[in-house]
Amino acid sequence: MTGPLVPFREVVLKVHSRCDLACDHCYVYEHADQSWRTRPKTISDEVIFRTAQRLAEHAKTHALPSVSVILHGGEPLLAGPARLRRICEELTAAFDGVAALDLRIHTNGLQLSPRYLDLFSEYDVKVGISLDGDRAANDRHRRFADGRSSHPLVLKAVELLRQERYRHLNLGLLCTIDIANDPVAVLDALTELEPPLIDFLLPHATWDDPPARPDGSPTAYADWLLAVFDRWQEQGRPVPVRIFSSVASTLNGGPSLTESLGLAPTDLVVVETDGRLEQVDSLKSAYEGAAATGFDVFANAFDEVAAHPGVRARQLGLEGVSETCRRCPVVRSCGGGLYTHRYSSAGDGEGFDNPSVYCHDLAALVRGIEARTPADTVAPAVADPVELLAAQEDLTRTLLARLHADLDGLGGERWAAAWELAAVLEGSEEGVRGLDGVLAHPYTRTWLLDALDALHEARPEAASVAADGLQTLLAAAAVRAGLDLRVPVPYRDGGLVLPTLGRLTVAGPGERGTVLVRPAGDGFLAGPAAGTAERRVRRSAEAGPGWLPVRAFALPGGPFPGGLVIDDLDPYRDCFGAPAAPTLDAAGAGRLGDALTEAWALIEERAPAHVAGCADGPLPLTLTPLTGLAPGEPSVGRHGYGAIGVGADEEAGTLALTLLRGVRRARFRALVDVTDLYAADGSWEHRMPWQDELVPFSGMLADVHERLALAAFDSRFRDGVPQALDTLEGAAELTVGGKRLVALMRKEF
Repeated sequence: MTGPLVPFREVVLKVHSRCDLACDHCYVYEHADQSWRTRPKTISDEVIFRTAQRLAEHAKTHALPSVSVILHGGEPLLAGPARLRRICEELTAAFDGVAALDLRIHTNGLQLSPRYLDLFSEYDVKVGISLDGDRAANDRHRRFADGRSSHPLVLKAVELLRQERYRHLNLGLLCTIDIANDPVAVLDALTELEPPLIDFLLPHATWDDPPARPDGSPTAYADWLLAVFDRWQEQGRPVPVRIFSSVASTLNGGPSLTESLGLAPTDLVVVETDGRLEQVDSLKSAYEGAAATGFDVFANAFDEVAAHPGVRARQLGLEGVSETCRRCPVVRSCGGGLYTHRYSSAGDGEGFDNPSVYCHDLAALVRGIEARTPADTVAPAVADPVELLAAQEDLTRTLLARLHADLDGLGGERWAAAWELAAVLEGSEEGVRGLDGVLAHPYTRTWLLDALDALHEARPEAASVAADGLQTLLAAAAVRAGLDLRVPVPYRDGGLVLPTLGRLTVAGPGERGTVLVRPAGDGFLAGPAAGTAERRVRRSAEAGPGWLPVRAFALPGGPFPGGLVIDDLDPYRDCFGAPAAPTLDAAGAGRLGDALTEAWALIEERAPAHVAGCADGPLPLTLTPLTGLAPGEPSVGRHGYGAIGVGADEEAGTLALTLLRGVRRARFRALVDVTDLYAADGSWEHRMPWQDELVPFSGMLADVHERLALAAFDSRFRDGVPQALDTLEGAAELTVGGKRLVALMRKEF
């Protein structure tokens, strides 16, 4: 077994080992493991005390912020209020000052009364109730031993929990699926009760004891659940449904929300009424002793159980599922199914090295949900360049708001005054346009990230980094907007850089201070203070005495939609993998401009379809010269969308490749910033056709995305692309957004 030990964050505590119902689908009493017959009926004081102590030690050792303890059975309410109070007291005392304690109880509800709920309210014990739907569905299995219906009593318990004074304890309803029941009637009966959550559970089964399939359909359970899903959609999704939420989460690259799906490592352990420590309870469906570990709370720590081979086998992610599952494109969502459901006592896959006995159901369910929710799950930024720009701007604004919140007064008067000025800019259309233009500048993101790092690392310069950057940004925004505002701006080493505009020399080398900047005509005025001699600067494309503008380039066939600029001035441009080159002199800028003109002509000639793709909208493409780059190899770094690092002296032929590569690389980075294209969990590696080596999936997706632009420019880059696209299309790592991107890539090729 590999990988670090996974601590337990969830504990099922068996407080009573008998039940007042005789459900014929119960895994505790009706399946292979009959160890309940030898257990004490009720948990003892000694087991309660030792469990509380062991669990608190475990939480402290692993610095767990919280631990969930689920009171279970049998039927846990049969333990009685006094015993349940003792459990709550011991656990609460043991966890005091160690970790947050999340107490829950799962019950059939028959014994539930205000006496219990008042106790649960005192200790904040959340209550989940088992109910299989309407009366006909519930009575199919959940009956008393003499055959009487339990449905009226369960409804009474649910209604009691819905009362205002107990509503905060309501955890939701657990429903075991029986495909003989009407799925629409089941859902309607459950949603009518307005629970905070519905949890549909597949009945426990193995390859030795497979689930009922009256019509022989291999997808009968998926069909049933998808009928529920369709009705749920029709109802307007009135209640969260865990299995649907889990599939949607994994399809979007997020975590599984249930143990029965996904590849997340298990972090659950069971404490029986006699103190024995066991694996997940559902294993009792496999064979006698399947859940046993040989450990107990008296002699063993929870870490010993966490290291047990049976527990570790359920913590291996992709490596822990069968070979069939590893090759399946939906494995990230289904996770190979619940571990118990993989069991077989015969054949090549003896034990748990098999797909789930619900394999076809799980695949059909995942694909069915994906097909039914495309609009909800694909980020518009994947297919729409304007949406990508908007998402990037939202991200930058979110970071700015985060910096303001995290400063929480630490920014001093300068930050407070600048923040008020930002509000003034936001108060007019011109001001918003000016501010948006500067926020879209790639190196604004670099400043924000640096400021947040300085703040979170408690560096002494954090407040000045934040205030300096915001004042400079606002001055540039005011000039772009042409608003009559005076903005104090700090300068360093005798120079003041206004993002997107240029650099103004205001003093001698090494000097520092503050100047006031205010818009005037087609430029701005800058001076040491109001009423003093101010220097007028025109926003022209040409340099003047002490003024060096950001260089803009017009290229043959018209400029990029947002223009192309060379920014070799911004102090935050040194954010690439290679050092930023010094500011270009006139000759160097001329050479780079000529090379850009020739490179652009080559792109227009060889790959006209990619001309528009070199800029995705009104955002300028920002090129920054770097040193030490290999020819034709761009760099992207710690900045916002639209910046590419290029060699300062590249020839036109290699610069064309640099532009094509760089734009694609920047776009892919921007997409990953704002949406999940793939999941990052598991050992995911694939063979690159043109390199014949294994690479992480993220690298393969980025490389193929980039290579498509090169293939249009030079046919030699087409080799291997179809095979790579085939691999991507069948990959389990892709989210629905990633699948949409790959479909667009296929169309592009």
